Amino acid sequence: MDLIKVILTSLLSAVALFVIAKIMGHKQMSQLDLFDYVTGITIGSIAAELATELEEPWKPLIAMVVYAIITVILTLMTSKFPKIRKFVNGTPTIIMNSGKIYRKNMKKAKMDLSEFMVLCRQEGYFNLNDIQTAIFEYNGRLTVLPKATKRPINPTDMNLVPPPETINTEVIMDGKILSENLKRLGLDEVWLKEELKCQGYKNAKEIFLGICDDNRNLSLFEII
Repeated sequence: MDLIKVILTSLLSAVALFVIAKIMGHKQMSQLDLFDYVTGITIGSIAAELATELEEPWKPLIAMVVYAIITVILTLMTSKFPKIRKFVNGTPTIIMNSGKIYRKNMKKAKMDLSEFMVLCRQEGYFNLNDIQTAIFEYNGRLTVLPKATKRPINPTDMNLVPPPETINTEVIMDGKILSENLKRLGLDEVWLKEELKCQGYKNAKEIFLGICDDNRNLSLFEII
């Protein structure tokens, strides 16, 4: 009997956690600010308790709902009131600018030189002389503005106007044709089969992934 209760409360915990995560949004799964970090850990802990609470499972369930409501309300408040957002999330901190590293700001961000160097390398900067400004964001990431002479060249620098990029759409996955995606592009299976023949394939079963852009350029990756 207890085994059945454990299974049922575990299922209830999983469902409740999924529903609450959907309500709270994808932010919990991306870079977290301080409050999201705290609530994420707390709700996870309560969910674990709910999974093993056989006598009164509604108590941890209510606690999870309360934390979710608090998070949603606080998210709405921080989006409308900048002062609350600044208090809850904190503010970005300039760590380096114009060749100067600000020691006081590093202490404020609870960061030492080794950590700063690691964050720079993670952003692709192994030489600090290539950096104009480095800002430590409130979500724990380092944003780097390179010096003008070190930034990647772009078409504007060469007075070029390339055609706009288009989004690729999957039309074949695991050897199966995705008819709905074809229709969305204004295409059909007859067109796709002709393209397959032109590229030397007999049918879609030979293709692991097929993607097509708005200009009807079909790229195929065969199964190996």
